[in-house]
Amino acid sequence: MVQAIINLGDFEDRVLTIIKGKYGFKNKSDAINFVIDKFEEDSLEPELKPEFVEKIKRIEKDGKFHRFKSLSELRRAIENA
Repeated sequence: MVQAIINLGDFEDRVLTIIKGKYGFKNKSDAINFVIDKFEEDSLEPELKPEFVEKIKRIEKDGKFHRFKSLSELRRAIENA
């Protein structure tokens, strides 16, 4: 475990206190870890959900995709749709 000393403004301290109370964390360290985890989920590259992967595999297996040999073949299919 890494320990760090951080400087927070009054507003940031209040936000952490609210998060700590809302989610029932024991201390502000847990609240900071929660905020970091939420940032990771929302902002960093997430892994694909297993349900989504299964859905894509099912679609590929069922043949709902059509392969085109050329761009002109694709254009014809779009124009005739």
